[in-house]
Amino acid sequence: MEPPWDSAVKCLAPDRLIERTPWLERPLVFTNGVFDILHAGHVTCLEAARRLGGTLIVALNSDLSAKGLGKPGKRPHCTLYERSRVVAALGCVSWVTWFDEATPARLLEAFQPDVYVKGGDYDLDKLPETPLVRSWGGRVVIVPYLPGHSSTRLITQMQEEAA
Repeated sequence: MEPPWDSAVKCLAPDRLIERTPWLERPLVFTNGVFDILHAGHVTCLEAARRLGGTLIVALNSDLSAKGLGKPGKRPHCTLYERSRVVAALGCVSWVTWFDEATPARLLEAFQPDVYVKGGDYDLDKLPETPLVRSWGGRVVIVPYLPGHSSTRLITQMQEEAA
């Protein structure tokens, strides 16, 4: 017997998910990131984001987009497919999609979420997406950062332990 869940069904190409926007439960919450090597900090942020609305869309940087962010080492370590499946498996996540650009501005414009969420390591006034989201009356929310949890720190620690 097949299990009643499959995280892949929550992963949709941007255009397919955009088509569903009128039927998504509001308030619509949107967040984005690489989510390479998922950790407790990611989960804390995503759970806090979901509590702000009825639908949580998580947009992942594509592999090409993630490589352009200038993170140390050969990042991302996990492919877009792998990252999508892991993030989609979280119960708090409604949908997962992706973007190839440096920022999710195109997707934000298309979805026009009620709430745009970023983790506490970001500055609300320095986010380039803040004016865009506010232009349609959306809110930008910074959720608390879980100190000591980051993919970069985990990767560095694993590399040091392997050396």
